[in-house]
Amino acid sequence: MAAPTPLNKRIYTWNFWACAAITGLAVFFIIKRFFFGIGSVSNMSDGYPWGIWIAYDVVVGTGLACGGYAMALLVYVFNRGEYSPLVRPALMTSLFGYTLAGISVMIDLGRYWQAYNIFLPWRSNFHSVMFEVAVCIGAYVLVLWVEFAPAVLEKLKAEQLRTRLNRVIFVFIALGILLPTMHQSSLGTMMLMAGYKLSPLWRSGFLPLLFLLSALLMGYAVVMVESFICQAWFKTPSEMPLLIKISQFMPWLLGFYLVVRLESVNLAGNLALAFNGSLQGNMFLLENILLIAAFVILVRPGNRAQPKMLFLAAVAVVLGASLYRLDTYIIGFDPGTGWRYFPSVPELVITLGVVATEGMAYMWVVNKLPVLPKAEHA
Repeated sequence: MAAPTPLNKRIYTWNFWACAAITGLAVFFIIKRFFFGIGSVSNMSDGYPWGIWIAYDVVVGTGLACGGYAMALLVYVFNRGEYSPLVRPALMTSLFGYTLAGISVMIDLGRYWQAYNIFLPWRSNFHSVMFEVAVCIGAYVLVLWVEFAPAVLEKLKAEQLRTRLNRVIFVFIALGILLPTMHQSSLGTMMLMAGYKLSPLWRSGFLPLLFLLSALLMGYAVVMVESFICQAWFKTPSEMPLLIKISQFMPWLLGFYLVVRLESVNLAGNLALAFNGSLQGNMFLLENILLIAAFVILVRPGNRAQPKMLFLAAVAVVLGASLYRLDTYIIGFDPGTGWRYFPSVPELVITLGVVATEGMAYMWVVNKLPVLPKAEHA
């Protein structure tokens, strides 16, 4: 596998400027939010204290950003060094995803100017699962920046500084495995606090385990999707041999998730709710049909050897696991007493702006820093 190198392609294409336009519109609404309050741009309320910014930008977004975490488990815990070429691109997407998730939280907080209290021990609530999530995500963002620093130092040719960092980077790698394990499971624990406000189709004592498993599934699937897209868009070398190896254990992980997910609902006697024609029932069916379809594709070795089938399975995993998280926080949550929530146009624009910003950052970084392997000549 070729060493990572800057692609040095044209950055400011129509794709970049389209993302810039969306980001610019999002910045307008963000400024309005900070000047006129969160109610001026959002449909959130006392019944729905979080909306699409938390449900997608943080809960789904950090799951999609777990590629670095998933690959670190393979390379550094299970000592599978052959997957090392996939680590740096996965680490970069994790860095973008988590950093922008942290920014989204600051937009969402009502009293954002007091956010620093989270890091003051005398102001912290050590019995709060939200505190644990906030501290872990904040610390993990810092860890990701340190882990990605060698790529920047390599570009700057600061070999001496890079050598010194490599001597201690194992500490940050260990934290980079511990912290996501903690806060990804705790994102499930948070919804345990909702009690009977959460639909029986999602309410389960296995929520922490399911959120952790979904993070791993999304991490590996995103690595696959990213690899295929880079190969098609930037003409990078095919990484199919490595992707086939990852796909060999994904059916086991996916099968375990589906057994826990469906049996936790079935054993509680609530599976019939999935077929009552309600929005919650239909969304439950959709998320699981996507994951079952991915399992059916991946369980056959012949399908795993076909790029198109492998790509379809990875996309199905990304969509199904993302829907599970979105459904848990939005669709399956009902505070009662007539509260209703649907994201406003500014909320949706800001969310699209976060995605567009990540797209621009991705295009710039892969062209300027050694992240992807050298592009093949067409």
